[in-house]
Amino acid sequence: MILGFIGTGNIVSDVIAGISNSKISYKKIIISPRNKKKAIYLKKKFKKIIIAKNNQAVIDMSDWIFLGVLPQVGEKILPKLNFKKNQIIISFMSSPNHSRLKKLIKKKCIIVRVIPMPPIKIGKGPVVIFPSNKKIKNFFDKIGTTIMVNNEKLSKNFWAVSGTMASFYELLNVLSNWLIKKKINKLDAQKYVTFLYSALADLAVINSAKPLKNLVNEQTPGGLNWQGVNQLRKKGFYKKIDLILNNIYKRLNKK
Repeated sequence: MILGFIGTGNIVSDVIAGISNSKISYKKIIISPRNKKKAIYLKKKFKKIIIAKNNQAVIDMSDWIFLGVLPQVGEKILPKLNFKKNQIIISFMSSPNHSRLKKLIKKKCIIVRVIPMPPIKIGKGPVVIFPSNKKIKNFFDKIGTTIMVNNEKLSKNFWAVSGTMASFYELLNVLSNWLIKKKINKLDAQKYVTFLYSALADLAVINSAKPLKNLVNEQTPGGLNWQGVNQLRKKGFYKKIDLILNNIYKRLNKK
């Protein structure tokens, strides 16, 4: 199997890293020369990578095509490209939607929209897939945890939540900086905060089949965590998160 990537941005680089470090069987990875510096970097870092002359060459040389360009770029370049009949096309773009992609691509292809996240580069993180496709699910199961959706509108909810990743990192940064202000060594502060939240996330994953609220309710009444969560509630912290998610969702629906 030969995998072709149009676009060499961050998420494409993360997916290529995940594939290269996984047990996925493939012959070659063909990448577009759109960002020449990034393309050369990827070729040097990972094996079996070939830089194509242009986007059309990526399509001609590949069995599967991954679209990792900005939505406005996709709208511009896709109608100019000649895809192969029944070629598998996987779009990482937040838009256009599935029906619009069909119109832009023109040929009768297997088109699937996928939402990969940065942790895919270390073989972790959720991967939302629409529409359901067993072959593509099996592929991404090797580098993440797949979630199949049969209603495209529902996928926008996942996109919205993914818009909180930087907020999470900022929370870690704030907590770490607070420790540093209290005379804790910077490396120790960052190590403590990142390992604490990594362990909490692991615990949440183990309990993900149950209501996550249970983990909140397990805290000792009157304890430190009880104090922390209740003070944040009183300040409207969690309601603001809900508001932010709704705003991101509205933006997605404008596309």
